[in-house]
Amino acid sequence: MPDEALSKALFRALLALRITLGLFLLQWGVEKFVVPQSNIMIWSHFYGLDVSQTLGYVFGAAEIAIALCMILGLFRTVVYGAALALHTITVLVTWRELINPWGDPINHLFIAGVPVLGGFLALFLLRHWDRSVFAK
Repeated sequence: MPDEALSKALFRALLALRITLGLFLLQWGVEKFVVPQSNIMIWSHFYGLDVSQTLGYVFGAAEIAIALCMILGLFRTVVYGAALALHTITVLVTWRELINPWGDPINHLFIAGVPVLGGFLALFLLRHWDRSVFAK
């Protein structure tokens, strides 16, 4: 495959990862404003921490900022690294659901977080080849 064709394919693949993973994070960030009590229950159940609604809004704003920067391809090392770290923690705290997906209650949809984690890792590892039109 000629270098130009590889470059175009890589650009498109990274663009697809940026947009879809950014939308994934954006949805979770927006949820912290739309359904703030859900965020409080998630932190309590999975992390064993009681967080205030205000802190939930702060996390939501940070997540939205990360998502938008990701979609635009800005500050790639910091933003992609932060997104990878956030999602890694999320996957790790759901280990019970991952090892017993058909337990009571059934939690088999948590496995979807694993390939998403792979997407975040791939985007981070390929960040130096990501050529967003918005970033230099």
